Amino acid sequence: MSDPSPRLTTRPAPASAGDGVPAPGVIGIGLAAVLTFALAQGSWQWFATFIGVTLLAVMLAFQRRAQWTPELSSPYMRGLIAYALVVGLCVAVALAPLLQRRAWLFPMPATRSGCVLRGRYEALQVEAALGNLAGSDGAALAFVQQDEARKAVAECLAATTTLWLPLYGVGVAVLVGAGAWYRDRARARSGPVSSA
Repeated sequence: MSDPSPRLTTRPAPASAGDGVPAPGVIGIGLAAVLTFALAQGSWQWFATFIGVTLLAVMLAFQRRAQWTPELSSPYMRGLIAYALVVGLCVAVALAPLLQRRAWLFPMPATRSGCVLRGRYEALQVEAALGNLAGSDGAALAFVQQDEARKAVAECLAATTTLWLPLYGVGVAVLVGAGAWYRDRARARSGPVSSA
């Protein structure tokens, strides 16, 4: 005979910040930053800085990490690595336009001079394409030459910047990961002292 009394089933408690479950925002922010990289074509524009800073602000506002443990295969380490890499990616996206435009932040003289030569070549291409028409309106020709040269230089620098962005992102990720690890270890070691 079956028991007619209702059975109580217990649901698992939601994961707390110390259970090793990374914040769902980490995954979304990482995907958003990757999409920014994938969809960025041509020159890096200042809107990429806005996107990177916004993603970084969301990441820092809603980030949580598991309880610190020294084991390399612990949930804490997995979460820390994801956190550090996403922060590095956001910083790389935010810095991309600045790296493209400022030689002091991205010192590659040979690349920059090569990109300038590419711009001069594009200006010559515009003049050659017009042929005999080039002399009829010198102001229009000069404007188009400068515009095409500027675009060529910007695209050349953007392509080189994109090649080097992972280095900047990994560097930031290593610094952020090491800093967070040391801070979390110090907090865990100086945790609440139990009263006897």
